[in-house]
Amino acid sequence: MNLSNSVFTHRLARREDIAAIEPLMTAAIRELLREFLPADAVEASFDIMGLDTQLIDDGTYYVIECEGVIAGCGGWSRRATLFGGNHSAGRDAALLDPRTAPARVRAMYTSPRFVRQGIGRLVLRLCEEAAAAEGFARVELAATMAGEPLYRACGYEDIERFEAATRSGVQVPLVRMGKRIGGRHPIADR
Repeated sequence: MNLSNSVFTHRLARREDIAAIEPLMTAAIRELLREFLPADAVEASFDIMGLDTQLIDDGTYYVIECEGVIAGCGGWSRRATLFGGNHSAGRDAALLDPRTAPARVRAMYTSPRFVRQGIGRLVLRLCEEAAAAEGFARVELAATMAGEPLYRACGYEDIERFEAATRSGVQVPLVRMGKRIGGRHPIADR
């Protein structure tokens, strides 16, 4: 496949996409984090990362395809959970009030075969536009060390650096980042 001439399309993810999304996520975590984290932290990352099928059920999760192959995925949420998959501790399905809370950008992954092709920027644009259309004035996310440069290049700013605890006791570094979207709104002035 000639990636330099690739045409990417997007659509909302469906439950039947899970079988293709999960191995993509595994490859992205294992291959893309290894230049940023020691091996034990890469493996521990599986405890706190992965697919939250609530995003698919809510109609806020996208797949990016190239010639019928899922090249990347990611979504946004109107729910309180900042990061984590179905198996992650501390998930909170409470709905956020767009007048007072930021939407969440969640579970962004690019296949290692398709990195630096604009997939992350496309997912961010889709998420930001959809969240703004629902009245959100800000979005927040929990960036991995591998994702932080992309988010910063797309206008996201640090809110806080923290470490997520895993079952093995290894701490995985993350950065909570945020960005204003859409027009002026009371929350945007925070």
